[in-house]
Amino acid sequence: MDLLEAVKLRHSVRRYTDKPIDGEVRERLEEYIADCNKRSGLSMQLVLDEPRAFDCLMARYGKFYGVKNYIALVGKNTRDLFEKCGYYGEKIVLYAQTLGLNTCWVGATFSKVKDAFSLGQGERLALVIAIGYGETQGKPHISKKFDEVTDDVQNVPGWFVDGVKCALLAPTALNQQRFKFSVNGRNVYAKKGRGPFVKTDLGIVKYHFELGAGKENFDWLFY
Repeated sequence: MDLLEAVKLRHSVRRYTDKPIDGEVRERLEEYIADCNKRSGLSMQLVLDEPRAFDCLMARYGKFYGVKNYIALVGKNTRDLFEKCGYYGEKIVLYAQTLGLNTCWVGATFSKVKDAFSLGQGERLALVIAIGYGETQGKPHISKKFDEVTDDVQNVPGWFVDGVKCALLAPTALNQQRFKFSVNGRNVYAKKGRGPFVKTDLGIVKYHFELGAGKENFDWLFY
């Protein structure tokens, strides 16, 4: 399974089996997280066999069941922390899908267990990603239409269309899809809307756009 196949197959999963993440799958996942940390400057951590974070009223409200493993998205408390966590967290999510694992982004419906992960000076926990072997493979979400998330899209290049279509398959908080893309030559603009976790969502959809469009075809310009 390549990453574009993972984009199409990956859906949020909230109920997990007792099957542990171990052996080669664990090794490859930890290596990939370490590489993402090196590239991003984040301190993302794989937390295994730790059920306390999802043994709370908020998690039950979020309909989580059997979550004992998660990725703690930790980094310096800077303005771009949540967008960076979205971008690199989604890289891990899709890589995990290629390993046969399931995931779910979790922004609020969990309990912070302070001794389950480490925080360096000036760092904070932004959010977590539940991970493991799901009871099911989840269900696709309803997406907005192309023209609902683009500006000035007359005579756009094919790679831009492919990038937006891939972005529309990305997970966003409450499936809100509050983002916009526009293009001028090679320059692509990505803009977040308003709502919960829109900075994280922007990072996630930017990574999806890159996968669909091909990074060699365009340059990012930021609002």
